[in-house]
Amino acid sequence: MNYEQTLAYLYSQLPMFTRVGAIAIKKDLGNTIALCQALNNPHKKIKTIHVAGTNGKGSVSHILASVLQSAGYKTGLYTSPHLKDFRERIKINGEMIPQQQVVDFVTANKTVFETIKPSFFEMTVALCFDYFAQQQVDIAIIETGLGGRLDSTNIITPELSVITNIGYDHMDMLGDTLALIAGEKAGIIKQNTAVVIGETQPESKNVFIKKAKEANAPIVFADNEYKLSSFVNNGDSAAIEITPKNSTQNTTLHCDLTGIYQKKNIITAFAAIKQLQKNLTISAPAIQTGFAQVKMQTGLLGRWQKLNTNPLTYADTGHNIDGVQQILLQIQQQNFEQLHIVWGMVKDKDIAKILSILPKNATYYFCQAQIPRALAVNELQTQAVQYGLVGSSYPSVPEALNAAQAAAQPNDMVFVGGSTFVVAEVV
Repeated sequence: MNYEQTLAYLYSQLPMFTRVGAIAIKKDLGNTIALCQALNNPHKKIKTIHVAGTNGKGSVSHILASVLQSAGYKTGLYTSPHLKDFRERIKINGEMIPQQQVVDFVTANKTVFETIKPSFFEMTVALCFDYFAQQQVDIAIIETGLGGRLDSTNIITPELSVITNIGYDHMDMLGDTLALIAGEKAGIIKQNTAVVIGETQPESKNVFIKKAKEANAPIVFADNEYKLSSFVNNGDSAAIEITPKNSTQNTTLHCDLTGIYQKKNIITAFAAIKQLQKNLTISAPAIQTGFAQVKMQTGLLGRWQKLNTNPLTYADTGHNIDGVQQILLQIQQQNFEQLHIVWGMVKDKDIAKILSILPKNATYYFCQAQIPRALAVNELQTQAVQYGLVGSSYPSVPEALNAAQAAAQPNDMVFVGGSTFVVAEVV
């Protein structure tokens, strides 16, 4: 098979959650364990950092990778889903896995796949471990796909576990309360391994403390240790000041992730780095460079990303209730006359709750991403009308964006969002 045929095999033969939803999820680690055993357990040959959370885990993972790269470590980074290219999921020092590596892995292990019948995600996780072990990375940042306890990545024994926050998402699989969702995320906490919790939340705090105590795992709540005493968005970069608890000795940094929701992620990543410094050499200049060049060094896309200046156009992948609330706060900080929103969603989100908080004074351009899991655009518009959201439907995301930008006046703003997969078609 060539690369295109290999991808077609992955997408068609093996279920993929991002395309079809919950039917693709297998709620145990048996397949991943069997697959990695067949590969001689590559995950045991590398040092890892494990990152979970409802929102922010992708940004935190990329910040950590950027800092570790800047510190001179050969750094693996595994994230999901991808936006433009499957290979975005697996990178070393910001470079995507070569196409031939993907082809060779699938070709060499096709018989194993047909025996074990792993999901798309299980197979991709095995590919990442195998590649990182072959390339002898110094350390790899491993982001969970969904949840934690039963996520395919949860066969590693990391140097550090990080849980960014807990919010309502994937409730059909993780539970319908924050405490239940926290219990699933807490599954990445390992015996005698420090864990950094990004956000102290009443519903989840004791869940994490209890799990950490059972595992004899030192636990740090990042927002109890540090505060962001200043965050000034200068356009393409944010100037930030981080102050330790009970101290006035600020750390001054610049970060190229400028969304205001990154405040929590910056504190979480900073606290994680302070833990890592106990065992790794990470200098102050490496921290400075790592935060300042996250997008350049790792290729992160879709986080409050400017697509155009005239008309001013931004896109963001935030897609659950907490993520959308943060985006709306960000939009409120912009200067514009009229807001144009290009919006599409997937079927398994809390659609009504999200539509209910969207601004009613915006003009909407409803659309659907080109995946089976996308909510049909006509159905989306019908539901949106019930919440006073007025606009038109378009058969594709690019057509919706073109219409919005054509209608926008020089002082207007266009925003593209609602789904990772909508954003993927325009970044």
